[in-house]
Amino acid sequence: MSPPSLSPPRRTPLYALHEQLGGRMVPFAGWSLPVQYPTGIIAEHRQCRERAALFDVSHMGQFSLHGPNAAAALETLAVGDLTGLRGGRQRYSLLTNDAGGILDDLMVGRLNETLHLVVNAGRAGEDFAHLSAHLPAGTDLRRHPDRALLALQGPLAVDALARLCPAAAAMSFMDFAALDVAGIACLVTRSGYTGEDGFEISVPSDAAETLARRLLAEPEVAPAGLGARDSLRLEAGLPLWGQDIDELTTPVEAGLTWALGKRRRMAWDFPGAAAIRNHLDNGAPRKLVGLLPEGRAPVRAGTVLLAEDGSAAGTVTSGTFAPTCDAPIAFAYVRRGVSQDGTPLAALLRGKPVPAVVAPVPFVPHRYVR
Repeated sequence: MSPPSLSPPRRTPLYALHEQLGGRMVPFAGWSLPVQYPTGIIAEHRQCRERAALFDVSHMGQFSLHGPNAAAALETLAVGDLTGLRGGRQRYSLLTNDAGGILDDLMVGRLNETLHLVVNAGRAGEDFAHLSAHLPAGTDLRRHPDRALLALQGPLAVDALARLCPAAAAMSFMDFAALDVAGIACLVTRSGYTGEDGFEISVPSDAAETLARRLLAEPEVAPAGLGARDSLRLEAGLPLWGQDIDELTTPVEAGLTWALGKRRRMAWDFPGAAAIRNHLDNGAPRKLVGLLPEGRAPVRAGTVLLAEDGSAAGTVTSGTFAPTCDAPIAFAYVRRGVSQDGTPLAALLRGKPVPAVVAPVPFVPHRYVR
């Protein structure tokens, strides 16, 4: 995890708009971002599940990689099949270290010979340095602090966006296109971090507030902050780097083996391949699982888990009260012997054991448009 910054939090191009909308600003990954608006986290969460919510995710790092061999170059550092990524499509991938740990998870989109990367805010500096130091010659890596990123998420997101950009309605999940949105040149993907249908829109920073206001003017759309984003992604079973995955976690432990391209599993030519293959062949000692605790109290990160016989079982990495489930949910790493769905465990809350059961994820089914 990145060390805490001593500098004041940076502000996104929408900072003034957040204040005007009553956003409660908090520091996050070196940025000042709204954790919620006056309606509250639960209302914002339900807004996304039922209608459409607009999130400011401009803190995320945006890079581009140029050159005729850009995809092959990135494959030397990532686990995905990127040379097989078609133009106009996007793919989730992982940067790994020599021990098989996850340096970061990222989205990679392709337009012609250019790759567009979106990386985690707290890892953007490290990722850029890592890529710059290890990419082979002949590629041009650029950072884009001049771009903001908006996430319009929810079942009615397409209705709102299509009025400003009719071409968006024809996109499928993980499509990636350069489109005009309300007359502004943007990069648009049909994807997101909530489990709902929706779009992420990369926009020039100087046009971000104009576009955000146009989207918020649509009747289906309301703003949402970090709090709802976290509860939504946890319901959707999506891990967060620095909490559920990190440099000491392999893709096998994290349940992310689907991100390893089939061709890459034949060649085993990415960093950490030997360690990852060992976990695949012989089983990882621990596994990231879903957890359903009894009662109403959320089980937070760091909570110790016990097996039925009282032995140590693992530790919670993320936990919240899930509005859609109307119950607490969590992610936890547990040892392999107690990782099967339906396994009873106990979470130690203030020293008292609370019954919990290992559960499949996602907790709420995804609603992507394919």
